[in-house]
Amino acid sequence: MINPSYIPIIGLMVAVAVLIFLVLRTKVHPLIAMLGAACIAGMIGGMSVEKTIEAITRGFGSTLGTIGIVIGLGVMMGRILEVSGAAEQIAFSFIKWLGRKREEWALAWTGYIVSIPIFADSAFVILYPIGKALAIKGNRSILTLGVSLAGGLVVTHTLVPPTPGPLGAAGIYGVDIGAMMIFGMILAIPCIIGIVKYAQWLDKRFPEGADLELTDDGLEKTSLGNEGKGKQSPNLTLSLLPIVVPILLIFTKALVNIVPGISEVVNPLASFVLAVISFLGAPIIALSISTLLAVYLLVPYLDRAATAARLEEGLQSAGIILLVTGAGGALGSVVRESGAGALLADQITRLPLSPIMIPFIIATLIRFIQGSATVSCITTASICAPILSQIPDVNMLFAAQATASGTFFFSYFNDSFFWVANRMMGITDVRKQLVVWSVAICIPWGIGGTAIALLNLFFGAGGTLLDPLLPACILAVLLIFVRKKSGW
Repeated sequence: MINPSYIPIIGLMVAVAVLIFLVLRTKVHPLIAMLGAACIAGMIGGMSVEKTIEAITRGFGSTLGTIGIVIGLGVMMGRILEVSGAAEQIAFSFIKWLGRKREEWALAWTGYIVSIPIFADSAFVILYPIGKALAIKGNRSILTLGVSLAGGLVVTHTLVPPTPGPLGAAGIYGVDIGAMMIFGMILAIPCIIGIVKYAQWLDKRFPEGADLELTDDGLEKTSLGNEGKGKQSPNLTLSLLPIVVPILLIFTKALVNIVPGISEVVNPLASFVLAVISFLGAPIIALSISTLLAVYLLVPYLDRAATAARLEEGLQSAGIILLVTGAGGALGSVVRESGAGALLADQITRLPLSPIMIPFIIATLIRFIQGSATVSCITTASICAPILSQIPDVNMLFAAQATASGTFFFSYFNDSFFWVANRMMGITDVRKQLVVWSVAICIPWGIGGTAIALLNLFFGAGGTLLDPLLPACILAVLLIFVRKKSGW
């Protein structure tokens, strides 16, 4: 006889199983799969049809109300950066500053900056010709340069808003977007260092390079976008402004908000300044400013119609992201209102792992099963946020970044970026594809998971020594296996 109190948990388990099956084995889109899972979790979990639909509608609306506009503004700004040549200007500047034999670091840090507003796969297609030309001119390994670029792009794309995955996680966990952005940018630094070191090792492991025969296309032939051909690309300062300005505005607001007693200031001038900082630092306002900067500084040669067309191209790519993010919020709302969150929270507190490692593990499993980091991040946040909210003293910022970090794990055949990176680098052998990219992306997974676990151990609540050991040991075993595996 099943204990009635466990019915909501059973409903959630069935919903997650159906969700994974639909995404993995059928042609059902993740949007419909997540809405279907929300219905199953609610009705099997004991909610009426009316309450289930109400919870879905409320969760969908509240999630998009928090982050929907920010996603739209972010993709519009990113599209302007793509067509203007700003991304390439940043890459050229880093290469010039760091000099010869440090091209992998230049490309990695270019990816770190560029992928904050631009989707990683688009940015890789834009910037890869630079890496290829550098490999030819400097007699460098295309694997080292390509993996460094791809790693820099994917790390910030996965950890730093306004890209959809971390932005969706922040909204679902109720985390301040500014705090999520700052934490993600700091956490990304050791992750990128680790992936560049691995990229350098690839040069020693595969001295013959990739299967593709490199031809000298020249740096001058890198894409500047159709509208940018024949036009002068923006200088470095203009290229960075649309990226740096919103970060500084959001960072300033977050910094002011953590100062003790700041809200009690009575001086009229100080109050006005604080109000201005709070207004400009709101993500919606900050991203609006950055989009305007991108339009007026990066593509002054485009007329009004052409500019609107480029912005709308960005919005077209945002449509399905918004719907999937909203569906994730709907699933989370049902989990919360069915009571499954509170029941699972009680069970999690008895585990030898801290609560923030639960989203890390779930995100890892979902990413491995279905491939998309964005869907994995939003799905995991939707499942875990209602559970962790029932556990006292859980740091939701750590939980959100643990979710994002878990989605790095082992990109392979079911991940579109796996094919983009490997094919453009000319890698056709399956075993080499796995070593070059699938293992490489596990490095930020291990570093990110270990770093968050250590931070939670010292500054959070409920941390145990087992937390950092779990990702660190798995990563160590994987790297030792790759290193010692004969023939690889």
